[in-house]
Amino acid sequence: MKNIFRIVSLLEGISYLLLLFIAVPIKYTQGDASYVKMLGMPHGILFMLYIVLAFIIKKEMNWNNKTLGIVLIASVIPFGTFYVDKKYLR
Repeated sequence: MKNIFRIVSLLEGISYLLLLFIAVPIKYTQGDASYVKMLGMPHGILFMLYIVLAFIIKKEMNWNNKTLGIVLIASVIPFGTFYVDKKYLR
């Protein structure tokens, strides 16, 4: 289950960065919202999967509530999921 979470974490982090640093700037500078629409749904699904999997592997990884909180907060911070992978999943 840990490896699945690592893959979802990586994909969620990449989709968030693409959305934040490519799709949203294009939307507001060029008025083209198609990239936000294209990346928004997959990112949303990956985000929800990340949250659910974090709760599922909490016991497997022996995380206390503070660690789980850090893992969850990292999902809304750019590059946060990469930090989680390095610090808590390797």
